[in-house]
Amino acid sequence: MAFAVVAQYQCAPADVDTVRDALRKMRELVTSEPANLAYEAHEVVDQPGAFLLYERYTDRDGFEAHKRTDHFAELIRGTVFPLLKERTITFAETV
Repeated sequence: MAFAVVAQYQCAPADVDTVRDALRKMRELVTSEPANLAYEAHEVVDQPGAFLLYERYTDRDGFEAHKRTDHFAELIRGTVFPLLKERTITFAETV
């Protein structure tokens, strides 16, 4: 059963370039994770500083392994999270 993550991020307009660059780098690196099935990051149209991420993993354990990677620690925990004003995450499983 696939495990999906939908995340909504909001940062200050001044931090958009930094967040965008980190998400692009993350997209390149996450493909090396064996449990990753998809990783898409989008900038929300007409809402400066808003991003929408869609991620799919083979299962919840695969997502948990993703969070333990060095690139997650550096790019998401170390770069993106400190710049966020708001973050919402939804977890879902295939029906």
